Amino acid sequence: QGPISGVNKEIAVLQCHGDCDPLVPLMFGSLTVEKLKSMINPANITFRTYSGMMHSSCIEEMMDVKQFIDKHLPPVD
Repeated sequence: QGPISGVNKEIAVLQCHGDCDPLVPLMFGSLTVEKLKSMINPANITFRTYSGMMHSSCIEEMMDVKQFIDKHLPPVD
């Protein structure tokens, strides 16, 4: 499919991937981010890789997710 139109074209995306993931190889994460860049504003896409991370998460990734949420979502009272 081609680019997304309207407000969704400007959506912010954080994609995270471990460089040692045996289930979903990093190459597939890289291909996914390239496809996203052809569909939405590439300036709004952040692709982070984590050294030594397998198909799991790490503190650094969770801190990046928190920072992304704090930046892009309104605070909850």
